[in-house]
Amino acid sequence: MTPIIVGLTGGIGSGKTTVANFFKDLGVPVYIADKEAKALMNRSKIIKRKLVQLFGDQAYIGKSLNKPFIASQIFNNKALLQQMNAIVHPKVAKHFANWVKKQESDYVISEAAIIFENGSYKKYDVIITVVAPEDVRLKRVVKRDDSSSEKVKAIMKNQWSDKQKTELSDFVITNVNLEDTRLQVGKIHAKILNSATNH
Repeated sequence: MTPIIVGLTGGIGSGKTTVANFFKDLGVPVYIADKEAKALMNRSKIIKRKLVQLFGDQAYIGKSLNKPFIASQIFNNKALLQQMNAIVHPKVAKHFANWVKKQESDYVISEAAIIFENGSYKKYDVIITVVAPEDVRLKRVVKRDDSSSEKVKAIMKNQWSDKQKTELSDFVITNVNLEDTRLQVGKIHAKILNSATNH
């Protein structure tokens, strides 16, 4: 039986990873798309070759992806970002499909930042969006990434608004208070399991 595929998303600093960990605690297999994409960029010869064609030799230092360089290249260049995603996303999607086949759970979660922005939200059976007030998100990211609030605001601008995301979501988790977030996760977990038995 194929598990229900759940997409877990949210804007930068909303706390997707925290929520993903709460689902993991409940025994749900979680695929972190961003982490897997980075691993594939370091591992796949095809991706490496194409990224060097796109960004030049500076794309890699030795065998490792030159993250600061790539980030600076795509920061204000939407066309370049789309070209990079066109190289990486299909490989991640294939990797995810193979991963799903190995799971023996009623449902699995794919945690990904931009499922609405790149149109991939249509592939999921269920979508959970994590939201938090903008000022809270800003503080979290500035602290986490040692970044400037200008930089974080620029990233936020490139992402859909919470309102746009929640309108297309099956569940919304407000992540401000951790205990409260954990309770919301528990309730959603029960509902998805319930629909899996009637699946």
